[in-house]
Amino acid sequence: MPGPIVHLGAQVVCMHMGQATPTVTSPNITVAGQPAVTLSAPYTVAGCPFVTPPGTGPCVTAQWVMGATRVTSFGVPLVIQTGQAVCVPTGTGLQVLAVQSKVIAT
Repeated sequence: MPGPIVHLGAQVVCMHMGQATPTVTSPNITVAGQPAVTLSAPYTVAGCPFVTPPGTGPCVTAQWVMGATRVTSFGVPLVIQTGQAVCVPTGTGLQVLAVQSKVIAT
């Protein structure tokens, strides 16, 4: 499914509203003046308020598992707003709340 390409400045949160940030960006692709993010880049999650029984929360890291299928950087698919990610240790996903809207990838 097509979606806007996610970049370093995009607002990304876990399902509990913790702030998610990529640890690495693509050095050769920029959108909205900021580097794009690839599926291989793990995200760190800060401020996740989820409190559960011991061993299952809050969200600490996340990894995108589905993104662009036809647009890559050095052979690695780009993260798109309609992609899917998994947070550790909760198993929930990430939400892209604000992202550039001009560049769409499939």
